[in-house]
Amino acid sequence: MTDTTDTTDTTAAVPADIVARAPKALLHDHLDGGLRPQTIIDLAGESGYDGLPADDAEALGAWFRDSADSGSLVRYLETFSHTVAVMQTPDQLRRVARECALDLAADGVVYAESRFAPELHVEGGLDLPEVVEAVLAGLREGEEEAAAAGTPIRMVSLLTAMRHAAKSDEIAQLAVRYRDRGVGGFDIAGAEAGFPPSRHLSAFEYLRRENAHFTIHAGEAFGLPSIWEAIQWCGADRLGHGVRIIDDIRSEGDSHTLGRLAAYVRDCRIPLEMCPTSNLQTGAAESISEHPITLLKDLRFRVTINTDNRLMSGTSMSREMQLLVDDAGWTLDDLRWATINAMKSAFIPFDERLAIIERVVKPGYAALSAAT
Repeated sequence: MTDTTDTTDTTAAVPADIVARAPKALLHDHLDGGLRPQTIIDLAGESGYDGLPADDAEALGAWFRDSADSGSLVRYLETFSHTVAVMQTPDQLRRVARECALDLAADGVVYAESRFAPELHVEGGLDLPEVVEAVLAGLREGEEEAAAAGTPIRMVSLLTAMRHAAKSDEIAQLAVRYRDRGVGGFDIAGAEAGFPPSRHLSAFEYLRRENAHFTIHAGEAFGLPSIWEAIQWCGADRLGHGVRIIDDIRSEGDSHTLGRLAAYVRDCRIPLEMCPTSNLQTGAAESISEHPITLLKDLRFRVTINTDNRLMSGTSMSREMQLLVDDAGWTLDDLRWATINAMKSAFIPFDERLAIIERVVKPGYAALSAAT
């Protein structure tokens, strides 16, 4: 599949109701970053966790957004201590996963990859396979309920290893073990500075030997070296964020010159899992209007739109898309192009990707275009 969709349409801004109805594909969404505030309160009460900073859903949601909006990736990551604390039993994990599928489906997402770190959910006595199985069960329940409600969604899970820990080999083996049962691939996440992905090279070498897919968080808080290392040392299929690839592009007016690394990323069609609002919160970008995603789109990088952490960013796929429309001039054709990019880059078999593009995404956008 090649990128042939024209993105030069200059039509008027896309109305919010059209964006809400648009089919969406999501590659970068953290399960522990997307809980409903009321669910956190409910699960905290059931488990006896008394560390929440607020006991009202609206106030708790505001606390997460405010705390994450610090400009620091390290501070941003600290908010997860509360969500992870209420994801330690099979019932808790199933509920969170089920609600994740339902919330995404209600937002028009037709395909989503939900990533989580099994090693963070063993404090209640679960072993790693039990964590994975509970999440997968919840995602299937959510898929079934969404389909019954008329909003079908295809959910896939990614297993994340924490880059500051030492369980990447074990998590990679889990990803391969469960790849025919709902796990699409492997991810590595956490603070980038001081924890290069090459520390986990044995895990990536194992995944390549097993013909398994993986993505790496790179080029968010750290610069071009992390992107180079993720691709050239580790062999990443996709880049989580990758926003700092812009540092290898020299712009003079309307002229743009790509450096060797940027050219390689574009030439090889390496997908960029870009998360605009999250990047503002962590200081990787200054505004939506100036976010590198738009220039990278114009330069024909394989850009995708993502949420990262819906709770911490107070966001959704519809909101991310609408921000790009309102603040960066994106058109419906641009949104369609980015959605097809995401489906082309999904960690599911080619025929399944193609079926969603041809039967869901393209007809969905054609109907919206006809209605505007």
